[in-house]
Amino acid sequence: MSLEGEDNETLVLHEVGTRLGLHSERLQVHKAKDLLCEAPLLHLRAVLVADKGISVSSDAIAACVERGIQITFLTFSGHPYAHVISPALSGTVLTRREQLLAYNDRRGLTLALTFATGKLFNQANQLRYMAKYRKTTAPELYRVARDGAIGLQVLADALGKLRGDKVDDLRAQIMNYEGRGADLYWQTLRQLLLVEVDWEGRETRGARDVVNCCLNYGYGILYAQVESAVLLAGLDPYAGYLHVDRPGKPSLVLDVIEEFRAPVVDRVVFGLFNKGVHCAVDEEGRLPPEVRRTLAKAVLERLDGRERYEKQKHKLRTILQRQARHLATFVRNEGPYKPFICGW
Repeated sequence: MSLEGEDNETLVLHEVGTRLGLHSERLQVHKAKDLLCEAPLLHLRAVLVADKGISVSSDAIAACVERGIQITFLTFSGHPYAHVISPALSGTVLTRREQLLAYNDRRGLTLALTFATGKLFNQANQLRYMAKYRKTTAPELYRVARDGAIGLQVLADALGKLRGDKVDDLRAQIMNYEGRGADLYWQTLRQLLLVEVDWEGRETRGARDVVNCCLNYGYGILYAQVESAVLLAGLDPYAGYLHVDRPGKPSLVLDVIEEFRAPVVDRVVFGLFNKGVHCAVDEEGRLPPEVRRTLAKAVLERLDGRERYEKQKHKLRTILQRQARHLATFVRNEGPYKPFICGW
């Protein structure tokens, strides 16, 4: 069990056989008769239940819902399969009406282009970040990262030149640029990984190698933060623009997360590997609890890290929330939406 964040804002439950209950104004984590952890509700923002075999009492759920504390249930690989949040926090009807209407006009196309462009720019800046201390110590790796970043920049610039009226007119072209960028990005990252690991490239579900397992688990933690921000902004998480609609697929969450994957999770995961932090999978291709704890702690700490945004320094989790609110105002025709570009 662990409390993470600058002010112990997130309670992460990893250990099978534990139970989460409520005592007075605190959440308590027990295993058998032992009290493992306490979390005051006053400062808590989120609860992550990060494995099976963990019970949560109805009193604890009610207390969290009343206070707007999100509870997210993750599989061992980091895939979110349930999310508990108060329905009162997602009841902005006007925003959702405009969100749906925006799909069929230039607002939807603008958002799809913006999400994809932001992703490419942040992937480029992640490569620049990994290269900036290698210009003299490892000039060949520096050139590899520099060339990869330039290639991603070219793709992002090309996206900005696309013209159309609706997202359906250009989705195939957008996804083509995004896919080419992904291939270039992951191929470059393979060369920048300083440790010997069995990693052939990016895989999502079903991955059994340690790098992809770490990435997937980190994205799961980030996903929970993005979904909460989208709901709090009054948006429908299932009505996206860049990602196609499918039953049960939270397309808008997958859209919004694109700007944040590289500066939050990729920076953490590749930083841990290149610093020599021990990460491994077990015989079944799963991350053991101690590795998941390390990843959760590092990702949540990264979300508390500050980056320049709108002429000031803000926590990344605050930037994420503000981006969701800007998205809501954009679909209501009340303001612009610009991608968040992280520094390097």
